[in-house]
Amino acid sequence: MRAGRNGEPEREMVEAAGPALGYEECVQPHLDYLYGVAIRLCGNRTAAEDLLQDALLRAFRAFGSLRDREHPRRWLTRVLTSAFYDRIRIEMGDALYRAVDEEFDLFDKIAEEDPFPYSDRLHLDFLDLFDDTRILEVLGRLLPQQRLAVILAYVYGFTAKEIGEISGRPVGTVLSWLHRGRKQLERELWEYAVDHHLIAEGRVRS
Repeated sequence: MRAGRNGEPEREMVEAAGPALGYEECVQPHLDYLYGVAIRLCGNRTAAEDLLQDALLRAFRAFGSLRDREHPRRWLTRVLTSAFYDRIRIEMGDALYRAVDEEFDLFDKIAEEDPFPYSDRLHLDFLDLFDDTRILEVLGRLLPQQRLAVILAYVYGFTAKEIGEISGRPVGTVLSWLHRGRKQLERELWEYAVDHHLIAEGRVRS
């Protein structure tokens, strides 16, 4: 699964936010990227477009606070992330959302977990064995926080520190999201690959 466009976000999503000096010029070049993140977070076009619309409206309202208008991508990602968090908080309920979020606060727990025997030999090229539909399906099974971290890190190349700044969470928490999210993603894709004979004798078929 590669970063990039997975559909056509409507131009009206930017224009609907209303006129603002420099707003459209600042946001327009990043629509494809934002839509790509949104559809990977949401798993379907309708939800992704709704999330993107929400994020663009928020970005418009907060546009005056953006200092670096030459490089707005991280700021726009933060706005999209905030909109996503608000949606899952409503879906999960505040109590459950906080409980899940707090579970990852101690990265020390990771040292106690045994990695899967194949984790150290899986590479991102392994994802090329699967179409986007399959990967989106598996991503949808991750906890929302894990899903966000995995997408930003492994699809878009953000560091744990950058994801922490975007999500407002400690780096240790982000590392925990990445560790557990990647393990689950690898497990499910590995099992699918074995079942469909994409793996032979512990190696990916060429």
